[in-house]
Order: sequence, then structure tokens, then C-alpha cells
Amino acid sequence: MLDLNLESRAATLNARYRNHAAVQVLRHALADPDLGRVALVSSFGAESVVLLHMLSVASPDTAVLFIDTEMLFPETLDYQRTIAERLPLTDIRIIRPDAGAVAAADPDGTLHRRDTDACCDVRKVVPLERALSGFDAWITGRKRFQGGQRTALEFFEPEAPSRLRVNPLAHWRPQDVAEYMDENALPRHPLVAKGYPSIGCAPCTSPVRAGEDPRSGRWRGSEKTECGIHFIGGKIVRGPVPVETSPAEAMPAVARTAGPMPSDAVRVDAARPSDAVRADAAPPGTVAPAAETPADAAPSADQPESQPMTEMPTATIVALPDAPVLVRDDGFHPVAGEPTVSLPPDTDPASLGQYLNAELIAVEFPAMTDGRGFSLARLLRELGFAGRIRATGGLIADQYAMARRVGIDEVQISAALARRQPEPQWLARADWRDWDHRSRLAG
Repeated sequence: MLDLNLESRAATLNARYRNHAAVQVLRHALADPDLGRVALVSSFGAESVVLLHMLSVASPDTAVLFIDTEMLFPETLDYQRTIAERLPLTDIRIIRPDAGAVAAADPDGTLHRRDTDACCDVRKVVPLERALSGFDAWITGRKRFQGGQRTALEFFEPEAPSRLRVNPLAHWRPQDVAEYMDENALPRHPLVAKGYPSIGCAPCTSPVRAGEDPRSGRWRGSEKTECGIHFIGGKIVRGPVPVETSPAEAMPAVARTAGPMPSDAVRVDAARPSDAVRADAAPPGTVAPAAETPADAAPSADQPESQPMTEMPTATIVALPDAPVLVRDDGFHPVAGEPTVSLPPDTDPASLGQYLNAELIAVEFPAMTDGRGFSLARLLRELGFAGRIRATGGLIADQYAMARRVGIDEVQISAALARRQPEPQWLARADWRDWDHRSRLAG
């Protein structure tokens, strides 16, 4: 049974994940019983692909709600189709406004000129509220750097009367978004190159000039700054959120279970086989939280699936600025030892037998989304290889547990990545010990 006090639930979750990075917040939010059933709401806008990609790796079957207001740019609709085809998301729901409500409120399509709030309400707020009726929480891509009411964003927010909002990217900076897109070769929204850093409906979105706030092109010339879906009840609410619910109104928490699909929703099933994206390999982009929660702070004692940092061994070795390091269970180490062979991800499994007497084998990961190296490592162990396996290339901290589970002993990372993802972030992935390859092979 979910705690009915929204403020209490949000405070508990913020304390629980205060020292976590974006990927961890997203991954745990999808399974935390204090959130219940969760959906991601995406505009498929300028930066939406980051969160969509993270979700496609962490939990591709999670519901994604896309509100087609029927006034979006054609480029946005094309981009939505491109992303749906590119990422292995299996439950994309296209939500459209009720035709009768639109005909009554905006018969000639000019309501946005007279009353932008009313237009947003009939085309976006009401349809989304209806689509979210079966969920206990929803994930957004909002960030503090976007300004306005977003500058004080927390990871978890109460939304009366009975939902929570999750903002995994709340502490990200613009450069973090750009780096994530570059590292994962994600397609950009075509309007970004034309000066649109924030993209909404076509009639109410204009290009942004150099030096302007990224959202200054939304409803330009008016005091409006939000469409309404990110307010509580369509209005900005400050202070505690009043909650008037009864136990009878509470809904059971079923982690990662899709809610009912409204009658006006169109499901887009974009599932397809992919050897480039793994559901058990979380993406990069884990960045330091804001100043009040430094990235090297220890996770809270109740961090799921990880033992407290105070119980973990610490390492005093610090990599030189331009030197790669090896990540092992006790921390960072200088790179030592030359592999007998370095296996690319397309190595023929039938050829692995010739390497079983080697002391050290390197398994290459050209990109973090390329999971074939995990399969190679597992096959080596199943064939009886007893030496050391070193992962090289594109792995990041959230993939360390997976690497250890399949029999990889150490991960070689660049100095730049070691600075972005310091030792505590790697050591926090300690849950592999109960599921390592030896235990799995032993049954």
C-alpha cells in the first residue's frame, strides 16, 4: 500500500536517492514500491531523446505517453516516428485531444491567439490527465537549468491529489545533455539547428536568439511559461501540497506495470531485435548532482541493490590526468598487464577455445550500447577460461555490475571518464556478488 501523504513520499524518495545520478534515479524509480505504476511523458522535443534512450535500456516496456496536440510542428511528428523506429521502446502511446472538446472550444483553430491557457488545457492538459489516470507517478525530462519555476527542481515532486513526478535529469547541465547525445550518437530534433532549443506547438514557439533563455521562444511576448501539465491542477503551487485522499482511493503499487490505455490512445509498438541495446546495461551520462549533493558523496544506507559505501573498501590510488585506470572491486588501479589477446565484439564464438590457456584476455566494447562483449565473456567462462578478463572501450559505471556478473574481472576506463564518474559511483555497483558467473553456472 502506497503512503497516501504525497509530501512524505516525495521527501522519502528524495532522501533515498539524493546522492544518485540520473540513470540510477530512473532505474530505481521504475521498481521502487513507493512510486507504484510509472509512465514516461515525452514531448519528443529538443532534448527528449536522452531520457527516451535511457528508458529504452533500463526498461523498454515502460509506457511512453506522447501528446499530439494536433498543432505540433511537422518536424516533431517526423522526429517522433524516427525515434520510435530507432529505439526498442515497446509501448509508445500517442494521446490526442477529444475531437468533440476541440470542436467546441476551438472550432476554427485560433483559440491560441485569444486564450493560450484554454488552448493548452483542451489540447494537452486534459488529454494527459486522462492518459495518466492509471498511473501513480510519471517521469519528466525537466531540468533546473531551463530556468523559471524549474530552478529548484528535486528528483521527486508531489502532484495532488495522488501522483508523484520524477525528474531524473533535474541536476543535469546543458553540456551533460549534449555529451550524452554525442556519446550515444542520438539523432537531434531537426528544429534545434534552426534555433529552437525548446519546442512546443508550432503557433506558440519561435526561434531563440543568442543570449536568450532557452525557453524564451515559448509563448513569446506573454507571461505564460508553462503549458500547464507541469503545474499542480494547472496552476503554480508553492508550499505544502494539500492531500485529500482516503485509503479506498489508493491504488496498489505494482512496479513497472502498465496502466490502462485510454480509448483515444494509439499504441505504437516499436519493438524489434537489437544486439546494440541491452535492457540490463544502463546508459552513460551519470553526472554529478547539484552542489548540495556532490557526486562523490556516499549513497544512503537504504540504497536498493547496493551495500553502503561505508562498508566498502576504499582506494587511495588516483589516476594521472591523462592515464587510463582499471576499475576493480576495491577501487581504481593503474593499468598493469598486457592482454594476451584483445577480442572484438564480432569474434566468432567457435574460435574462443584457442584462448583458454591465456592469462589475460581483453574484451572490447566499442560503445556502451554494444552488449556483445558481455556474451563473449560469459562464453569464455562457460568454456572453462580461468584467467582474467578485462573489458576495454565504452563501458560506464552503471554497467559494472553486469560486467562482473558475466565473469569480467576489471574494466579499463579513460582518465576523462574516471573524472566524470569517480570511484564511489563504480563501487556502488556491488550487487553483482550474489549473481556472479560462478554462482549462475553452479545453479
